[in-house]
Amino acid sequence: MQTKIEKMNVRDLKNLCIQVRRDVLRMVNDAKSGHPGGSLGCTEYFVSLYQKVMHYNSNKFSIDGKGEDLFFLSNGHISPVYYSILARSGFFSIKELSTFRKLNSRLQGHPSVHGGLPGIRISSGSLGQGMSISIGAALSKKLNKELSSIIYSLHGDGELNEGQIWEAVLYAGSRKIDNYIATVDYNGQQIDGTTDEVLPLGNLRKKFESFDWKVLEELEGNNIEKVINILKKAKNETGKGKPILIILYTQMGYGVDFMVGNNAWHGKAPNKEELRKALYQLPETSLGDYPLL
Repeated sequence: MQTKIEKMNVRDLKNLCIQVRRDVLRMVNDAKSGHPGGSLGCTEYFVSLYQKVMHYNSNKFSIDGKGEDLFFLSNGHISPVYYSILARSGFFSIKELSTFRKLNSRLQGHPSVHGGLPGIRISSGSLGQGMSISIGAALSKKLNKELSSIIYSLHGDGELNEGQIWEAVLYAGSRKIDNYIATVDYNGQQIDGTTDEVLPLGNLRKKFESFDWKVLEELEGNNIEKVINILKKAKNETGKGKPILIILYTQMGYGVDFMVGNNAWHGKAPNKEELRKALYQLPETSLGDYPLL
């Protein structure tokens, strides 16, 4: 199992968040395409999950993850932050981040199992599918008597426009899938505008509770300590007969002043001058940047 997850203090975690954000920006700039907005907004979630909450073995990755907690990224377009935390958590060399979206790279724009990249268990990008897959994994853990293993998944708020999500929500609640923690990244932005403009989500807490889920909310989704606490609180609610939803309120583009809350950065790469301005706000840490090819 991963042995370093409880060793990083808050200062270390904040530095890791900065370095992950630098990775995201440099990867997308170098590829001249990608999705920086949601990646920057979800950084604290990924750092918290992989460094303080989830149990896994990064040295001996297996696709089935027997005896481990599993994570599934449903909104696969935020692959830059996912690749960064996997590399920074020891699944593969951080040098490989320089191949993002390049020809024959294992780090495609949307995660794929085709290249055998350690840490990736599903190909994702077609929105709405991740919750169904996660429920299947949670059921498998129960059938295999892996009662201490937990399934985690992440979803965009705009992704909740997909009907398959609500079929999965209904199923998980009715079947009491209580070894499953889903998180919705609630930044209020999607590719075509705000979530209220495109399709208002209404009261998510009441909706999920009506499907017999346990719902937790964290208003400060870019506060590393608060995110760790809500994930640990959710973990303590497993095994009690209900699937768990975390509504995590974040800011798209967090960490870069001209990207914050701006849906234009959902899928737009910064140019060289924009990258320079962004990285100035996120000084390189002792962890170091990955080398460019």
